[in-house]
Amino acid sequence: MSLVITEAAITGFINNAQVFKSSIENRFASLDANGDGLISFMEMAKELMSLRMLHTCFDVDEIGLSHPELVELHRDIFSRFDSDGSRAVDLEEFGEEMKEMLIAVADSIGTSKNRRSWIYAKL
Repeated sequence: MSLVITEAAITGFINNAQVFKSSIENRFASLDANGDGLISFMEMAKELMSLRMLHTCFDVDEIGLSHPELVELHRDIFSRFDSDGSRAVDLEEFGEEMKEMLIAVADSIGTSKNRRSWIYAKL
C-alpha cells in the first residue's frame, strides 16, 4: 500500500493545530523512553539508528560510515532539535523542528520542476 504525500497535504497537516499538536505529542512521548519530559541524545540516536535514516531518505547505507562518523551525524541532527543548547530536547523544541522539517519537505515538493508528489511506500 502506498500513500501520496503532496505539498497541500503537508501544509494542511501543519495548519491543523490540534492534529499537529497531538501527533507531535505522541511522537515525542514515544521517543522519551525514560518519561522525563526530555529527549536525550541517546534516545534520539537510538531512534535514528532504528529508522536507518540515511538509507531510507538518501539511499545511502549507514553501514558504510564508521562509528565516529555515524555518531557525528546523529549529533548534528540532535543539535538541530536542541535549539537552546541544553543537551536535551523538550516538547516545544521538538515540535518547532518537526514543523520546520515538514515545511522544507512541502517547499521542496512545491518547487520541484514537475511538481511531483512524494510517494511513501508502507513497508
